[in-house]
Amino acid sequence: MKFAIILSGCGVYDGAEIHESTMTMLAISRNGGSYTIFAPDVKQHHVVNHLTGEEMDESRNVLVEAARIARGNIHSLDKYDYNDFDALILPGGFGVAKNLSTYAFDGPDCKVDKVVEKIIRDTHAAGKPIGALCISPVLIAKILGKVDVTIGGDEATASHIEALGAVHIPAGKREIVIDTKNRIVTSPCYMLDASIADIAEGAENVVKAIMVMK
Repeated sequence: MKFAIILSGCGVYDGAEIHESTMTMLAISRNGGSYTIFAPDVKQHHVVNHLTGEEMDESRNVLVEAARIARGNIHSLDKYDYNDFDALILPGGFGVAKNLSTYAFDGPDCKVDKVVEKIIRDTHAAGKPIGALCISPVLIAKILGKVDVTIGGDEATASHIEALGAVHIPAGKREIVIDTKNRIVTSPCYMLDASIADIAEGAENVVKAIMVMK
């Protein structure tokens, strides 16, 4: 099964969450699938020093940063064609809420990158499964509306998901929520106080659930 993975940079505070990204790749590989990694070729909203948590006075590119996780084997998101893949999956990280959308700043009134929105709509319309980890289900709810998703148990974020017309279903560490009708699988990952072992199993459960949808 061929997966497309969308990354939003490199690093939890301003890009893609590295553990979630790598554990997703590992889960796909371990279960006999293959993956191709994409990221938008755009400027990051900002750069955060992951040692201090403070914003840095410099500029970085989302695609260039995501290439760190992909070991250079990555493509610009505008090259994505849903016909080439069996499923799409989005790891989390604040990059989803800062670089793929403006959710970190605007909440449910956020705007989504036009390329990202088109990709998710096209993939969904084609009936292909979509997986979303951590904060990424908010993006799915914003774009698709009436879907069942989870971000764990955070009440504020769950209320935003409901405001977008989606249904939030609470879930624990390593657990997943499957929207069979819409072919969407979500897991809370680091939206909860999770360990890297929790992330690994959560990602594995998402990938396995998607694979049986094919």
